[in-house]
Amino acid sequence: MTTAPASSTSASPPPEYGDKVIAVETAGSEPIPLSERHGSPLQLLWTWASPNIEFATVYIGVISVLFFGLNFWQASAALLLGTALGALTHGILSLDGPRFGVPQMAIGRFAFGYRGNVFPSGVNALVAGVGWFAVNSVSAAFALNTLTGLRPLPSLLLVVAVEIGIGFIGHNFVHVFERYAFPVLAVVFLLAGVWTFKEADFSTAGGSGGIGGFLLAFSAAWGYAAGWNPGASDYSRYLPPTASRLRTALYPAVGLFVSVAVVSVIGAASATIVAPEGSTPTAAFTGHLPGWLSDLVLLAIILGAVSANALNVYSSAMSVTSLGLRLPRWLGRSALVVLSGLAGTAAAWASLADAGHAYEAFLLVIAYWVGPWLGVVLVERWARSRTPAEELSPRLGDRTFTNWPGVTALLAGIAISVPLFSNQEKYVGWVPEQWPSFGDITCLVGFVVSAGLYAALRGRFARSV
Repeated sequence: MTTAPASSTSASPPPEYGDKVIAVETAGSEPIPLSERHGSPLQLLWTWASPNIEFATVYIGVISVLFFGLNFWQASAALLLGTALGALTHGILSLDGPRFGVPQMAIGRFAFGYRGNVFPSGVNALVAGVGWFAVNSVSAAFALNTLTGLRPLPSLLLVVAVEIGIGFIGHNFVHVFERYAFPVLAVVFLLAGVWTFKEADFSTAGGSGGIGGFLLAFSAAWGYAAGWNPGASDYSRYLPPTASRLRTALYPAVGLFVSVAVVSVIGAASATIVAPEGSTPTAAFTGHLPGWLSDLVLLAIILGAVSANALNVYSSAMSVTSLGLRLPRWLGRSALVVLSGLAGTAAAWASLADAGHAYEAFLLVIAYWVGPWLGVVLVERWARSRTPAEELSPRLGDRTFTNWPGVTALLAGIAISVPLFSNQEKYVGWVPEQWPSFGDITCLVGFVVSAGLYAALRGRFARSV
């Protein structure tokens, strides 16, 4: 694995990959050479908007009303607040792509050390490549089933073949695919949104969820938006170091926030409309639409799921390369995409029978680890913000570099927040068991505990920076 800093001033060879679109990317977690840097921050706008104009985003709004007991207005407030926080940190983390030229989970070596970073990188590989890949593939399979009558399993296999193929080709093709998917998805979902708002019943009382339901919806929205944070710099690492910092942070944050906010609020509105009995989740969402628009939305659901999973399977492979394992040459990034996609396909197949409840639980669980991880990573980023990249970059490839306070803070945040505050269908923590009005604030508690503990331990035990 290459360990030379991304900012090296030595003569750079001519680009082999560069801005080629139909070329299989070979780079892993090593820094991208200056000769390979290309693109502009604007591409991050659609790269982070397209993957969220999809049914999984719709369903955040749906469960906020149907499962968490909120009315439309309460659900919308929780969704907007949670999404805004996740989008803000996403923009901040995207800045490290041009600076270091490595994937987001490789940057985690600063916070957790080279070997300590194995845990968060491994978790993200599973969450993105198996969890999220399964969730989105299932929604696309149901949409294809509803549209064509093809049985769910063949529908699933067709969808995952396309998703894996896009991730297999790599970085440049992913960006281009998202660019052309964006206007199609935006137009179709906005049309569906207008129709849904016309049919929605905003006078429905609801609101029985109280503050607990609000916190559940907030956590689901934050978990969804912040769930992209571990892949933030995966798609900005090819940008040149001279790229505008403002635009590099602004475009991904805006793309993520606007897409999730608009589509999830449409989902909340759709939940106020009575759905046909026994319908699949996708059929329930399109049941009130005219036939022509319903078919377009189903096609858009398929396209949106493919857009999301192209990123998920790609970032999963990036996380595996960030483990720092000495893998055989044949097991490079593209092969890891295929293996990740196959694992995600198996998980999707297993969840076809009860997709709704599986998705509800998954949304909350991802926030359980993302909150503590984000707390440590942001504290570390703030602490080294004034240190030149040239001084920090060698640490990315230093297998002897350790930072156990980061690992300790991460594990402590999870160990304290989950048993005490988890509010799942199959496990309820001590606090919500005693006071149900707390809802589920596991992610918030984990974030605060890990950030505070790491800030306290870092100065005493971690290497100075």
